[in-house]
Amino acid sequence: MSGWVIPPPSAPLKTDADLRREREAKVADLERRGLLRSERLRRAMLTVRREDFIPSRYRDHAYEEIPLPLPGERAMISCPHSYPLFYEPLGLAEGHRFLEVGVGSGYGTALAREVVGPEAIVVAVDLDATTLAFARTNLHRAGYTDVILVHGDGGLGHEEHAPYDRICVTAVCPDIPPPLIDQLTYAAG
Repeated sequence: MSGWVIPPPSAPLKTDADLRREREAKVADLERRGLLRSERLRRAMLTVRREDFIPSRYRDHAYEEIPLPLPGERAMISCPHSYPLFYEPLGLAEGHRFLEVGVGSGYGTALAREVVGPEAIVVAVDLDATTLAFARTNLHRAGYTDVILVHGDGGLGHEEHAPYDRICVTAVCPDIPPPLIDQLTYAAG
Protein backbone atom coordinates (compact mmCIF):
# COMPACT_ATOMS: atom_id res chain seq x y z
CA MET A 1 0.00 0.00 0.00
CA SER A 2 1.33 3.46 -0.85
CA GLY A 3 0.19 6.95 0.04
CA TRP A 4 -1.63 8.17 3.11
CA VAL A 5 -4.09 6.14 5.11
CA ILE A 6 -7.13 8.25 5.89
CA PRO A 7 -8.45 7.46 9.37
CA PRO A 8 -12.04 6.31 9.66
CA PRO A 9 -14.48 9.06 10.60
CA SER A 10 -15.43 9.15 14.26
CA ALA A 11 -16.97 11.38 16.90
CA PRO A 12 -14.44 13.90 18.22
CA LEU A 13 -12.96 13.06 21.62
CA LYS A 14 -10.13 15.57 22.03
CA THR A 15 -10.68 18.75 24.00
CA ASP A 16 -9.84 22.24 22.76
CA ALA A 17 -6.88 22.17 25.16
CA ASP A 18 -5.64 18.88 23.65
CA LEU A 19 -5.83 20.36 20.15
CA ARG A 20 -4.14 23.61 21.24
CA ARG A 21 -1.20 21.58 22.61
CA GLU A 22 -1.05 19.60 19.35
CA ARG A 23 -1.13 22.84 17.33
CA GLU A 24 1.73 24.30 19.39
CA ALA A 25 3.73 21.08 19.06
CA LYS A 26 3.13 20.99 15.29
CA VAL A 27 4.33 24.57 14.85
CA ALA A 28 7.44 23.85 16.98
CA ASP A 29 8.14 20.73 14.89
CA LEU A 30 7.79 22.65 11.60
CA GLU A 31 10.22 25.27 12.93
CA ARG A 32 12.68 22.61 14.11
CA ARG A 33 12.57 20.98 10.67
CA GLY A 34 13.31 24.34 9.02
CA LEU A 35 10.02 24.42 7.12
CA LEU A 36 8.52 27.32 9.07
CA ARG A 37 10.74 30.43 9.16
CA SER A 38 8.46 33.47 8.92
CA GLU A 39 7.33 34.93 12.24
CA ARG A 40 4.03 36.11 10.71
CA LEU A 41 3.26 32.63 9.34
CA ARG A 42 4.29 31.08 12.66
CA ARG A 43 1.85 33.34 14.52
CA ALA A 44 -0.85 32.59 11.93
CA MET A 45 -0.42 28.83 12.37
CA LEU A 46 -0.70 29.25 16.14
CA THR A 47 -3.79 31.47 15.78
CA VAL A 48 -5.84 29.63 13.14
CA ARG A 49 -7.38 26.47 14.56
CA ARG A 50 -7.00 23.84 11.81
CA GLU A 51 -9.57 21.70 13.59
CA ASP A 52 -12.20 24.31 12.72
CA PHE A 53 -11.53 23.83 9.00
CA ILE A 54 -12.08 20.09 8.67
CA PRO A 55 -15.23 17.99 8.95
CA SER A 56 -15.95 17.34 12.65
CA ARG A 57 -15.68 13.58 12.22
CA TYR A 58 -11.93 14.09 11.43
CA ARG A 59 -11.33 16.81 14.05
CA ASP A 60 -9.12 14.63 16.28
CA HIS A 61 -6.68 14.17 13.37
CA ALA A 62 -6.24 17.89 12.67
CA TYR A 63 -2.48 18.00 13.37
CA GLU A 64 -1.47 14.63 11.96
CA GLU A 65 0.57 14.67 8.76
CA ILE A 66 -2.20 13.31 6.59
CA PRO A 67 -4.55 14.99 4.13
CA LEU A 68 -8.18 14.75 5.18
CA PRO A 69 -11.30 14.54 2.97
CA LEU A 70 -13.56 17.54 2.53
CA PRO A 71 -17.03 17.96 1.08
CA GLY A 72 -16.91 18.21 -2.68
CA GLU A 73 -15.47 16.23 -5.53
CA ARG A 74 -11.99 14.88 -4.70
CA ALA A 75 -11.44 17.73 -2.21
CA MET A 76 -8.84 17.40 0.56
CA ILE A 77 -7.18 19.62 3.14
CA SER A 78 -3.43 19.34 2.74
CA CYS A 79 -1.09 18.05 5.46
CA PRO A 80 -0.09 20.68 8.04
CA HIS A 81 3.50 20.87 6.73
CA SER A 82 2.20 21.86 3.28
CA TYR A 83 1.24 25.39 4.29
CA PRO A 84 4.80 26.57 5.03
CA LEU A 85 5.79 24.87 1.76
CA PHE A 86 3.12 26.91 -0.04
CA TYR A 87 3.69 30.27 1.64
CA GLU A 88 7.35 30.53 2.72
CA PRO A 89 8.74 30.57 -0.86
CA LEU A 90 6.28 33.33 -1.75
CA GLY A 91 7.63 35.63 0.93
CA LEU A 92 4.01 36.37 1.79
CA ALA A 93 4.03 39.44 4.03
CA GLU A 94 1.88 42.13 5.57
CA GLY A 95 0.05 44.26 3.02
CA HIS A 96 0.32 41.84 0.09
CA ARG A 97 -2.62 41.45 -2.28
CA PHE A 98 -3.03 37.68 -2.40
CA LEU A 99 -4.83 35.24 -4.71
CA GLU A 100 -5.29 31.61 -3.68
CA VAL A 101 -6.34 29.12 -6.35
CA GLY A 102 -7.97 26.11 -4.70
CA VAL A 103 -9.75 27.16 -1.50
CA GLY A 104 -10.31 23.70 -0.03
CA SER A 105 -11.49 24.07 3.55
CA GLY A 106 -10.54 27.74 3.85
CA TYR A 107 -7.67 26.99 6.26
CA GLY A 108 -4.98 28.33 3.92
CA THR A 109 -7.14 31.36 3.19
CA ALA A 110 -7.36 32.09 6.93
CA LEU A 111 -3.59 31.67 7.33
CA ALA A 112 -3.01 34.06 4.41
CA ARG A 113 -5.41 36.62 5.93
CA GLU A 114 -3.47 36.46 9.21
CA VAL A 115 -0.14 36.91 7.40
CA VAL A 116 -1.12 39.78 5.06
CA GLY A 117 -3.22 41.57 7.66
CA PRO A 118 -6.68 43.11 7.65
CA GLU A 119 -5.83 46.02 5.33
CA ALA A 120 -4.72 43.74 2.47
CA ILE A 121 -6.89 41.82 0.02
CA VAL A 122 -7.24 38.03 0.06
CA VAL A 123 -9.12 36.44 -2.85
CA ALA A 124 -9.67 32.68 -3.04
CA VAL A 125 -11.14 30.82 -6.03
CA ASP A 126 -12.50 27.28 -6.20
CA LEU A 127 -14.17 25.38 -9.01
CA ASP A 128 -16.22 23.09 -6.74
CA ALA A 129 -19.32 24.85 -5.34
CA THR A 130 -19.72 22.33 -2.50
CA THR A 131 -16.12 22.76 -1.36
CA LEU A 132 -16.38 26.54 -1.64
CA ALA A 133 -19.56 26.56 0.48
CA PHE A 134 -17.78 24.48 3.14
CA ALA A 135 -14.86 26.94 3.12
CA ARG A 136 -17.20 29.93 3.33
CA THR A 137 -18.96 28.46 6.38
CA ASN A 138 -15.63 27.70 8.08
CA LEU A 139 -14.18 31.13 7.36
CA HIS A 140 -17.27 33.02 8.52
CA ARG A 141 -17.56 30.93 11.68
CA ALA A 142 -13.88 31.69 12.45
CA GLY A 143 -14.42 35.42 11.87
CA TYR A 144 -12.76 35.79 8.44
CA THR A 145 -15.65 37.59 6.81
CA ASP A 146 -13.55 40.00 4.75
CA VAL A 147 -11.90 37.48 2.41
CA ILE A 148 -13.28 37.39 -1.12
CA LEU A 149 -14.46 33.91 -2.16
CA VAL A 150 -15.10 33.23 -5.83
CA HIS A 151 -16.76 30.24 -7.46
CA GLY A 152 -14.98 29.70 -10.76
CA ASP A 153 -11.99 28.40 -12.67
CA GLY A 154 -8.94 29.43 -10.69
CA GLY A 155 -6.80 29.11 -13.80
CA LEU A 156 -8.48 32.31 -14.95
CA GLY A 157 -7.59 34.06 -11.69
CA HIS A 158 -9.91 36.86 -10.64
CA GLU A 159 -9.33 39.98 -12.69
CA GLU A 160 -11.66 42.18 -10.66
CA HIS A 161 -9.17 42.48 -7.76
CA ALA A 162 -5.93 42.13 -9.76
CA PRO A 163 -3.08 42.79 -9.74
CA TYR A 164 -1.86 40.52 -6.95
CA ASP A 165 1.50 40.66 -5.19
CA ARG A 166 1.43 36.91 -4.63
CA ILE A 167 -0.53 33.99 -6.11
CA CYS A 168 -0.58 30.48 -4.65
CA VAL A 169 -1.98 27.54 -6.61
CA THR A 170 -2.91 24.69 -4.27
CA ALA A 171 -5.28 23.03 -6.75
CA VAL A 172 -4.15 20.52 -9.35
CA CYS A 173 -2.53 22.50 -12.14
CA PRO A 174 -0.16 20.85 -14.65
CA ASP A 175 0.96 24.18 -16.17
CA ILE A 176 0.96 27.78 -15.02
CA PRO A 177 -2.11 29.41 -16.60
CA PRO A 178 -1.20 32.64 -18.48
CA PRO A 179 -4.04 34.65 -16.84
CA LEU A 180 -2.37 34.13 -13.46
CA ILE A 181 0.93 35.49 -14.74
CA ASP A 182 -0.91 38.48 -16.26
CA GLN A 183 -2.54 39.22 -12.89
CA LEU A 184 0.72 39.43 -10.94
CA THR A 185 1.84 42.91 -9.92
CA TYR A 186 5.13 42.79 -11.81
CA ALA A 187 3.35 41.63 -15.00
CA ALA A 188 0.64 44.27 -14.70
CA GLY A 189 3.06 47.12 -13.92
